[in-house]
Amino acid sequence: MNEKSNKKREWVKTAAIVFLSVLLVLTFFSNTIMNYSLPEVATQYVESGSITAKIRGNGVVESGDPYSVKLKTTGDSNATGVYEVQSVEVRKGDTVQKGDALCYLASSENTTMKALRKQWDEKVQDVELRILEGKLSSSVLTHINNGNLASMTTYQNQVRDKDTEIERLEDELQEAKDTLQSWKDQQGGKVSTTKEKKKLDEAQAAYDEVNDVVEAAKADIEAWESEIAENNRKKRDYEDNKLNADGTPAVTPEEYNAAIQNNTILENRIQKKKDEIAEDEAKLPDLKKALDKAQKAYDNKLSNKEDDIEDQISNWTKEVDEREEKLSEAKDAKARLIDDLKVEQEFAKLQEEMDEQKGESVDGAVTAPVSGSIIDVNVKSGEDTPGNGVLFTIQPEGKGYTMEFTVTNEQAKRLSVGDKAELVNSWRYDDVDVTLASIKPDKQDPSQKKLLTFDVTGSVTAGQSLNVSVGQKSANYDLTVPNSAIREDNNGKFILTLETKSTPLGNRYIATRVDVEVMASDDNRSAISAPLYGYEYVITTSTAPVEAGKQVRLANN
Repeated sequence: MNEKSNKKREWVKTAAIVFLSVLLVLTFFSNTIMNYSLPEVATQYVESGSITAKIRGNGVVESGDPYSVKLKTTGDSNATGVYEVQSVEVRKGDTVQKGDALCYLASSENTTMKALRKQWDEKVQDVELRILEGKLSSSVLTHINNGNLASMTTYQNQVRDKDTEIERLEDELQEAKDTLQSWKDQQGGKVSTTKEKKKLDEAQAAYDEVNDVVEAAKADIEAWESEIAENNRKKRDYEDNKLNADGTPAVTPEEYNAAIQNNTILENRIQKKKDEIAEDEAKLPDLKKALDKAQKAYDNKLSNKEDDIEDQISNWTKEVDEREEKLSEAKDAKARLIDDLKVEQEFAKLQEEMDEQKGESVDGAVTAPVSGSIIDVNVKSGEDTPGNGVLFTIQPEGKGYTMEFTVTNEQAKRLSVGDKAELVNSWRYDDVDVTLASIKPDKQDPSQKKLLTFDVTGSVTAGQSLNVSVGQKSANYDLTVPNSAIREDNNGKFILTLETKSTPLGNRYIATRVDVEVMASDDNRSAISAPLYGYEYVITTSTAPVEAGKQVRLANN
């Protein structure tokens, strides 16, 4: 019994010892176990150092002052036509000397000129056909053949003369129709002078009205001229110191001055009245003509005999027909004049186009006007030359190149015009110099980016790609950190430093936020301004996101 009880106590004792041992182990290793659940971070010191704030970029070299080789005519003017290319003697990148053959052309007359000549011949054939049909005057073909194409002014004058002729013929036709109708009205004893008498009275009244105005105006002028003569007499008496019988002056100074002033007023009145008379007198011939015409019609109506009426109707019917034919011919002639003008203007325009092409024959060979390297070839054998006439583009010897790329506005603030750029892998290039020439807003994103333009000299060619770095020289700073340590959120840029806390179970590491201002950066490190003493640990990388105030574990711990 006692043996059994002792065994039971031993088992309880053993279990308690095992439990306490496990508890002790867990307590001692709890810090290590917890560490495995924390983000693992890598750190570096915050320390002083130098920063070289360089900006890197890549650009394609372009010609700074390219020379466009165009077709040259025998008249030393730029050719505008298209020519067939027989062969091309150079390729892009070739170096040429002034006078070297670049290509050969198969034709000396451009295709534009050929097309214009064909168009001219077709138009001439059309004109010949229209002349046969009576739609154009034969003079048009004469003008075309001798090159003496009539001007717009010439035709305008001819059309104006024809309009005057048509107006006259229309009046004559209407007169004949009126006379014919008058004779027809007398057939069958229907002789009446009422209509003619009314027209005669109206014509007489119209003439008298204007004539009376003219006569009244002439009377006014005569009276005023008499006043002027009297004033002139007073002026002479005053100037001759003429005296009355009682010895007093015949004309006083006041009367003399008044005579001068009145003459000025009267002369102005006379001139104005003469202008009015001239306008009215210009109307009198037409009014007199109308009056005579009405008088003649009235007299004829009174003197006509019945046996003459049939003859008069026959004669005036024939006269109306003849005048209608003349009027129709005049209108047709006017229409032909207008058509002639249109045709000759078409030929004149075509002639101008042909004149522009004249003399634009080219030599068989197109040669290099300057020495340099070929940077663009716009022609191929067997094809036509380009419409703009630019066959080749040459980079002249001694002329520079340019290169461009964009940077952010922040990067551009660290650059200045005149900064020298360094070539990446500079050992691959000989005597190449790259200088920042301008800093301008980028047209694609003017609010956020700047376009950097560089002047490039040395052993480069157009189309070559260059990698460069440009910026400030190295400078020393008290606080620098790896670029990977710089973080940013809505509140700005910051870093996370390690704050160490001692505990009975060992050190604990807490991530602490420190706001910073980045002063300068290069490819590896950034200079910062922050409330630090230096040599603090700053977190550079982590295995999981790290938040300020959270515990982390060090790498390799």
